[in-house]
Amino acid sequence: MNKIHQWQMTALKTPFSLVSSDMPTIQSNEALVKVAGCGVCHTDISFWNDGVRTKKDLPLTLGHEISGIVLDGPEHLKGKNVIIPAVLPCGECDLCKKGRSNICQNQLMPGNDFHGGFASHIVVPHKYLCPVPDSVLQKYALEQLAVIADAISTPYQVIKKSELEPGDLAIVIGVGGVGVYGALIAKIMGAKVLAIDISDEKLEAAKRNGVDATLNSKGMDIKEIKNQVKVIAQNLGAPKYGWKIFEISGTAPGQELAFNLITFTSTLSIVGFTMTKPDVRLSNLMAFDAKLIGTWGCKPELYPEVVALIDSGKLKINDFVQIFPMSKINDVFADTLAHKFDKRSVLVPDFN
Repeated sequence: MNKIHQWQMTALKTPFSLVSSDMPTIQSNEALVKVAGCGVCHTDISFWNDGVRTKKDLPLTLGHEISGIVLDGPEHLKGKNVIIPAVLPCGECDLCKKGRSNICQNQLMPGNDFHGGFASHIVVPHKYLCPVPDSVLQKYALEQLAVIADAISTPYQVIKKSELEPGDLAIVIGVGGVGVYGALIAKIMGAKVLAIDISDEKLEAAKRNGVDATLNSKGMDIKEIKNQVKVIAQNLGAPKYGWKIFEISGTAPGQELAFNLITFTSTLSIVGFTMTKPDVRLSNLMAFDAKLIGTWGCKPELYPEVVALIDSGKLKINDFVQIFPMSKINDVFADTLAHKFDKRSVLVPDFN
């Protein structure tokens, strides 16, 4: 094979088209990876539809949730099945050395800083590529595992960051392609988990996979939701205080609800992204001695832990991934924007 095929965005809100070029030459710090699958993230939708600027000028191939096989690079990686971290830090700066590599200011992000994974092949820095053991591939196809790169690793990091402990009440707002993994990981870590969404289908899928309780908040005001949450917490035998709240819907109503659920010693983690500015009273953090934290991606050092969690069988992903050929990228993006999917979409190159 001597061509690389890319599904490239030529301008905001314009269709994607197939382009091809000669296979690139890699540098000593890089690897050439044949893409197995690339997940569709709402960050991609934000670049495509919402006016969020990419760091690299257009035209740019999007996609940062990638799994694949290393074709060229260092000898210890050649032929390996890998996950490409969505955030690729430098590993040398002060933030990296302090364990905050996920927010490294020299980081590179596929589909943002350079051409991403909606392609047949991708060239990436090889330093943090995460090998996938054969034991995991006996359970899942490599393309399904693309979701590790963001949809699973991002909530994994924030749940660890929240200092969640066994027996805590974890409230997950938004259990779509990312949030459902947050709910399941919180459950695996010993929390009593309440999932809140406006989709019965998403809530039912979360409940089938072990979430303790669900609440469809559609049409309810914040006061009514708060009262329902208190009742559910009591029925679960959960603590009255110290709730761990995870806002993953990426909506202003979700963020306002999450903030209003703060109680004494709560920790609110903001995971979902929106350009909208919610109206909240920050003094509640002082009054409740609560914490508000953000998170960005996941540091690559945690990826082996996520892979091990899937390898152990504790975290199952079959119910939450759907596969499409990459040639259907226009349709998948449009349907994602229209909220037609209850599962994470992964695009698989037609030419591999």
